[in-house]
Amino acid sequence: MPTKRKNRKSQTNQVDLYQHVTDKIVASIERGVLPWRKPWRDSKRFAESPIPFNAATRRHYNGVNIMLLWLAAEEQGFQSNRWLTWKQAQALGGHVRKGEKSTIAVFFKPFEVESTDKAGQTRRNAQGDPVMEQRIMLRSIPLFNVQQCDDLPESVTPTSVINLDDRDDGDLDADTHGQILEMLNASGVQVTSVEQNRAYYNSATDRIVLPKTSQFFSSADYWSTLLHELVHSSGHVKRLNREGITSTTRRFGDPVYAFEELIAELGSAFLCAHLGVYGEVQHDSYIDHWLTILKSDKKALFRASRMAREASEYLLKPLNAEVEEDAA
Repeated sequence: MPTKRKNRKSQTNQVDLYQHVTDKIVASIERGVLPWRKPWRDSKRFAESPIPFNAATRRHYNGVNIMLLWLAAEEQGFQSNRWLTWKQAQALGGHVRKGEKSTIAVFFKPFEVESTDKAGQTRRNAQGDPVMEQRIMLRSIPLFNVQQCDDLPESVTPTSVINLDDRDDGDLDADTHGQILEMLNASGVQVTSVEQNRAYYNSATDRIVLPKTSQFFSSADYWSTLLHELVHSSGHVKRLNREGITSTTRRFGDPVYAFEELIAELGSAFLCAHLGVYGEVQHDSYIDHWLTILKSDKKALFRASRMAREASEYLLKPLNAEVEEDAA
């Protein structure tokens, strides 16, 4: 039977959401679990989008919410990436089981306010108009996985399960291979494979350099690494113009370099999930730098997630345009 939900303010709304989310991700990394990678190691999962999405609206979650929901699914053993609110479950004729705990997602809404000086006076431009500055409204949204619910219609609950142990995750199918090549060709970035032990993007020549495919443990590892470097290339001055790529003073291990690596790590994870690439990227040398950044700046993860989302959407644009053409 559906239970009446207590009318009370979420405890998470009373705390600093930036700090709450960052602490959760930091704790996961310190346990040795990268929340943007872990879900692909499950032994089985439902045959559906690996990107978490709302079961009622079918809209995918993005940014930091992808990591939060992936992490919750891993910790609680959910095999589905379908989520909804308490009210959505009820509206669909189902209900959240008594005793189930929610997972916090974050709702962002940008808005503008008039900029003021130290005296509290409105700043104005040369035309006398108020200077506006952008702010972000942040609030928590409690979500429940569909596996925490009963009596939901079949249309919103997954049924088909695949065993990942039964499939060869080391190889890409022809469609995925074609999609990556289409993204690469649309980007204009050149790729060179040579027998050496580094993978990197050279912004001066706008070229990705990778080891030979034979040096990787699987072809999926090769393509995952390529996608990582492709995210770096999106920061070129003629594309998204990110400081981590355009800066002439950045050095390995400095904050700008490490932050750009975090963007590429998140962005490539989003791309790999979207495309269904199950490879590994060597990232161990950056983990301590990421932890330093996250612990010193509670908003860094949110900025990196936003930039990673922008990069992945930019690179996926040619594929999305093709889908829109087919639907027209």
